[in-house]
Parts: sequence; C-alpha cells; structure tokens
Amino acid sequence: MSLNLDIVGKAIEVEPFSYDHDTVILYALGIGAGMDELDYIYEKKLKVFPTFAVVPFIPTFLSVFVPKAGLNLFKVLHGEQKIILHKPIAPAGTIHTSMVCESIYDKGHNGAVVNVHLSSHDDSGDLIFENRAVIIDRGAGGFGGERGPKSEKIVPPKDREPDFQVEYPIPPNQTALYRLSGDKNPLHIDPSFAKKGGFEKPILQGLCTYGYAGRAIVQTVCGGEPSALKAFSARFMNVVFPGETITVAGWKREGGNYIIQVNTADGRLVLGNALAELA
Repeated sequence: MSLNLDIVGKAIEVEPFSYDHDTVILYALGIGAGMDELDYIYEKKLKVFPTFAVVPFIPTFLSVFVPKAGLNLFKVLHGEQKIILHKPIAPAGTIHTSMVCESIYDKGHNGAVVNVHLSSHDDSGDLIFENRAVIIDRGAGGFGGERGPKSEKIVPPKDREPDFQVEYPIPPNQTALYRLSGDKNPLHIDPSFAKKGGFEKPILQGLCTYGYAGRAIVQTVCGGEPSALKAFSARFMNVVFPGETITVAGWKREGGNYIIQVNTADGRLVLGNALAELA
C-alpha cells in the first residue's frame, strides 16, 4: 500500500465514541493511577485526567486513518501529540469527532510527516477538546512533496533545577493494561511484531508515557484539579520499555506555563519539546 496524498484536506467520517465510568477508570489505571488518587479510580466522585482526550483518537487512527492514508504500520511512529481542552471531560457520555489530515510533508529518507487534527464535541454540540497529532511513516518519504516548516524548539533553562519532579516506575505489564483503552497497535504487545518494527521487544505506548506526564502535571502544578490544564503538547523522542523508571520534570516559564521533559533512569530523553499550558 502506498501513501495516499489525496487524503489531505478531506474530512474523515468518525463513529461516535461512547464511554462510561469504567472506561475512565481503566484509562487512569493505564497511566499508573493508584489508591492514592482515588478520585480518578473510584466512581463516587470521579474525575477525568485531561489526557483522556487521546482515548477516542487512537482507535480511529488505527482502524480508519491508517488504511485510508496508506500508512505502513510496521514503519509508523507517533511523532508529536497535543491536546487542547475547552471544557472539563465528563466522567461518562458520547463524543462526536471530526478528523482531517491537514498536511503531508516529505522528509526524504527520514520518511513522510503526516499532520492530523481532530475536534471532539459532546451531545450538545459543545467543543470539549482537540487533538493534534504528528505521525511519521519512516518508509514513505521521497515522493517529491514539500519538506514543511521547522517546529519551535522548547527546551528548559540550563542553569535552573526543575520546579517539580516526579518519578514513576513502569510496571512490566503496563502496555497490556494501557492497550485496553484502545491503543492496540501490536508493537506494544507482540514480540515478533516489535522485532519487525526494529525493536528488541514490545515498547510502552508513547501516549501512555504522555499520560504519565499529564498525570504528574495535574497532581503537582494543577493541585489535583484537571480543569487547570488547558493544553499539553509533546514530542516523542525515544522509547520506553516496560519495567523502566521514568522521571517527569517541569520548569515554570513566563505566563505560568511549564516546559516538560520525561527521562528514563539511564538518562534517555523520551518526551521533550513539551509544554503544559495552564489556566
């Protein structure tokens, strides 16, 4: 299957996504929430982590967008993700999403860069959140297209310690748990598929790492209030393997926003060029 350039600018029909308390709780467990975060794993006063916004995106991406765009799943990497929150996510409901491929850029031997935008509304028609994703098909470059613009560099100050830092051990079975929220790419569960993709073993979902980072942001600088986070963007820089430990760090900058980085214990930067925007 070859890359379908005709998909650019065209709306893609997406089935409504209905969810309940169990869906929200399963997602919270999938990004490591435990008994010390009861409001996210117990339906009595259930809150929803803002990064739950990615949950309707991935199943649609895998089942609808990948075949329509002609992407090679063995070669696909998730490059960047941004969520923009417009109102708190309800603990149950139905989400109606529209999807469009905004652009496809040719990076030559580095592959093709695909930019996807999703807008999600509730039953009343109110905009709840947006997703912006950058997808890289490592085998689809060289088709003669535009290279695209350079992205902004977001790096922490070299002369300052982070304003917050949280360490999370990733359980060995975390990929198996997180995939139940819909991220069922075999890369994260099937050893033979992972080897075909160039990895020695299954890797943690990038959006699981993203969820851990969002959880750290909410529980530190947002004071446990999910509505305080208005946007969170990040670039996936490296992979995390289940069983490793990650550290989420944030540096406050002018305007009250935070530059975010996530590193493994051996010093690999796995989430960077990241910004948390607060109310």
